[in-house]
Amino acid sequence: MTAILGLNAYHGDASAALLVDGELVAAAEEERFTRVKHVAGFPAHAARWCLAAAGIDAADLDHVAVSRDPSANVGPELVRGIRGGASARYLRERLDNAAKPRDVAAALAEACGVQRASLGARVHDVEHHLAHAASAFLASPFEHAAVLSVDGFGDFCSTLTAVGSGGSIEVVERVLFPHSLGMLYAAVTQYLGFPHYGDEGKVMGLAPYGDPAPHRKALGDVVAPHDDLFLLELDYFTHDEEGVDMLWDEGAPAIAPIFSDKLVEVLGPARAPGDEIEQRHMDVAASLQERLEEVYLHLAARLVERTGLRDLCLAGGVALNAVANGRLLREGAVDRLYTPPSVGDSGTAVGAAQHVWHTVLGSPRGTALQHAFTGPEFDEDACAAAIAEAGLTAARLADDALFAAIAERLDAGDVVGWFQGRLELGPRALGHRSILADPRRAELREVLNARIKHREPFRPFAVSILSGALADWFEQDAPSPFMALVYRTRRDRRAEIPAAAHVDDTCRVQTVDPETAPRYHRLLEEFDRRTGVPLLINTSFNEDEPIVCTPTEALDTFLRTHMDVLVLGNLVVRR
Repeated sequence: MTAILGLNAYHGDASAALLVDGELVAAAEEERFTRVKHVAGFPAHAARWCLAAAGIDAADLDHVAVSRDPSANVGPELVRGIRGGASARYLRERLDNAAKPRDVAAALAEACGVQRASLGARVHDVEHHLAHAASAFLASPFEHAAVLSVDGFGDFCSTLTAVGSGGSIEVVERVLFPHSLGMLYAAVTQYLGFPHYGDEGKVMGLAPYGDPAPHRKALGDVVAPHDDLFLLELDYFTHDEEGVDMLWDEGAPAIAPIFSDKLVEVLGPARAPGDEIEQRHMDVAASLQERLEEVYLHLAARLVERTGLRDLCLAGGVALNAVANGRLLREGAVDRLYTPPSVGDSGTAVGAAQHVWHTVLGSPRGTALQHAFTGPEFDEDACAAAIAEAGLTAARLADDALFAAIAERLDAGDVVGWFQGRLELGPRALGHRSILADPRRAELREVLNARIKHREPFRPFAVSILSGALADWFEQDAPSPFMALVYRTRRDRRAEIPAAAHVDDTCRVQTVDPETAPRYHRLLEEFDRRTGVPLLINTSFNEDEPIVCTPTEALDTFLRTHMDVLVLGNLVVRR
């Protein structure tokens, strides 16, 4: 047996993943245990859980793979820092931060309550974007593919293009600091008054309400394609000269403002958090999204042209932009697309472990990763105990009665908390920790945003659909099992699902197969049988917090929101 623990440590979205003889047996984000969104630091809870779930002691590990390499690109980083006049304090902090992964074995021993000497595992430092690339290609169904990883920064790199073949990944090119599409999107997100780590998704949701034309030239000047890659116009940002003031350790990540006065000069006054959103803010969001898509498509098209490979694997935080991903297929930039369930930094724990198994150890690839259900699960006794502790009662329904009863309640307009099986890996609820609703009821969109999720009214909802029905409802029919693609709703279907379609008649889509999510697939089938609509609104089971992990967290969220029904396995709790 070969056991490899992958870690995303000392970075946002800390996480752990465990491979045993190449099989992903457990993976989870640290935030699901600490209840702090995007938590950084060392993933102690997630690592302990992964080992416990597999019945493996820390001393039994053969390898530990960390998705960060202090030596990667360090020469260009230090040279740039010195030439740019970075302060001694800044350089010292960067070196100290880079050194943290060297202590990962000691941190793991402390997390597991064992002596450092008992850990015999070999520790591997895997460059951040190589870990991203591995998480995409090595989990994909493709024997050969182009690979694109795009995010803010990791190991001084923001973008990596590569070719995947068999169990290896060959780097084509890198984009190094200070040029970054992730930083571009983050800067304008901050300008628009959304200051928190991970707020970029709000801007993607706001963009369809705007007109890109008023700021098209300005955003075109901020970033432009350059040969096969791109360049930022650095006068619009502060990170080049001042560095990036980041807080990572042990709490929610925070990044100080990185847009400069020049961006304010061309776009107008920045919006303060909480201020009214004006039409010009929507227009800026639309221009940003349009420009990002143009450069993103340029990267993909040039990589395909250069490699001759029309299958593409995507990873990195920018690959969370499901609208841009959808355009890659819609406009024929690629033939087939694969994204892993966790394209962001939490997925690098999986990728680092896969890199060691396939590339370092030379092990052959197995089947593609087809589901995201790699986290904790709770049996019926645990669910029943949590219900009793909350002072509630539940009815237990056998499967034949359960799916019909819940489909009936959804048909009647109830909002349902759906808690089943193993927790999903990644930012999307995919039918195991979901809040579900009827897409035919326009009023439910406001109910979900205002009374349950407590979030901005302009934000859209994703849908889950029976995989065989996709082409009947949307203009594209490529599978989207991890909710990574936005498709346009068929014109003749738009009026039937007003709660699901966004203002531009698009939906972020999850296709559901019986092999990977049998219980969720059965619920969708039952709803289709009752209503003739094979899809449901599916939003993550949370309320301004990480997705719920335990039955107790599900009950707490149920009680403080306006959900009507909570289903924990076969146990049904009603208001």
